[in-house]
Amino acid sequence: MTVSETVAKTSDTGPAPDKTSWREAAAVYFRRDVLVVLFLGFAAGLPLALSGSTLLVWMAESSVNLTTIGLFALVGTPYTIKFLWAPVVDALDIPWLSGWLGRRRGWLIFSQILLMVAIAFLGLQNPDVSPAMIAVGAVLVATAAATQDIVIDAYRVEKLDTSEQAAGMGSYVAAYRIGMLVSTAGALLIVSYFEKVQGFAKATSWSLGYCVMAGFVLVGMITTLVAREPARSAEAVARARAGGNPMARVAAAAVGAFSQFLTREMAFVVLAFVVLFKFCDAFVGAMTGPFVIRGMGYSREEYAAIVKGLGLAATLGGGFAGGFVARALDLKTSLWLAGFLQMASNLVFALQAQAGASYGMLAFVIVVENFTGAIGTVIFVAYLSSLCNSPLHTATQYALLSALAAVGRTYLSAPAGSIAEQTGWFWFFVLSCLTAIPSFLLLWWLQARGHFDALVRPSGPLSADD
Repeated sequence: MTVSETVAKTSDTGPAPDKTSWREAAAVYFRRDVLVVLFLGFAAGLPLALSGSTLLVWMAESSVNLTTIGLFALVGTPYTIKFLWAPVVDALDIPWLSGWLGRRRGWLIFSQILLMVAIAFLGLQNPDVSPAMIAVGAVLVATAAATQDIVIDAYRVEKLDTSEQAAGMGSYVAAYRIGMLVSTAGALLIVSYFEKVQGFAKATSWSLGYCVMAGFVLVGMITTLVAREPARSAEAVARARAGGNPMARVAAAAVGAFSQFLTREMAFVVLAFVVLFKFCDAFVGAMTGPFVIRGMGYSREEYAAIVKGLGLAATLGGGFAGGFVARALDLKTSLWLAGFLQMASNLVFALQAQAGASYGMLAFVIVVENFTGAIGTVIFVAYLSSLCNSPLHTATQYALLSALAAVGRTYLSAPAGSIAEQTGWFWFFVLSCLTAIPSFLLLWWLQARGHFDALVRPSGPLSADD
């Protein structure tokens, strides 16, 4: 269900729902498909930090300089180009696995196997010995994770009924952030356990920590096995298989997905907005770990303990709060709210830089970051999902959009380390707020031309036009 559909439905029932309606609203979160999406959200969130923020903490503890650490944002390139191989996911089967599980679940298991191997490989490298091999391992993790994301996003959009969309997005994002917490705070605590309790060397402790993270991929694999293939996907697959040889199907999937999207009104403005909306958040996120560890002098354990405790609670609250916002407000209003929240969270980091090391202040920063980040992600996912309206091209179109959304994190934020070195941490965070201005201008432009009023997510069986 789109945000506008939900608002219309809410307004019909009145502003004060009774106890039965609240019970029914809560019951949606326990439906089988919503629970599957929740655990797949965890699986999607787990690997991102392992080639991102957690890796940057590892780099910050090594001899690698800040400028090089900032450039490590580039290892996320697969997230920005995953739309290039998304047509393969839309059009082709994985031998044996797709016949057993269906196309979506067959691709999920395949990508999860690759992801587990890639995380273990990355963990076996040493940044002090060979930063280049660390980069190779991180790119492999990002590639496998991006492939998993392609399939999970397509599964989520296709599988959830319109009545489950808001709950599914809230659950997905909350679990996604929990997956990130496990691979940030959880990974750091595990590394510290191996190093300080078990007495292993630092390099060995990091390797063991990454191997444990590889084991967490099993959560996604088990979820895939108990999930059910989307009916709309199965119908689209049957139609695609009748359309020619495998390479022809890939070409048809690519041409159809891109042409359908790019011929819509204001398509290139929409794509620019997708690129820039999360840039403000991503620009600061690229340097959060180095700021806390190297800039403020917190230990790895102190940072991880606060992130794991308060950060987890804030993430859960923010995810479900985001689901409520997505149900209660129209899409354009929700996006304005999310944009201002992520800009405000950058200023909280500036306060931390000015105040100096303080456990209370760090706790406040972590709570604000995780709560507002979860709200913003739910709303942004709702927007991206509303732009994908054909089950024949779900994986490719959503991959294109989410890949563009990763451009800010991967490329535009690459100079963040150099800027932080030149300006100092306080002014770095203050100036980072300016990166939100382009997205606000585009949001205003799209709103003025009725873009958000026209977004309606289709439901039900495939039509002839699909």
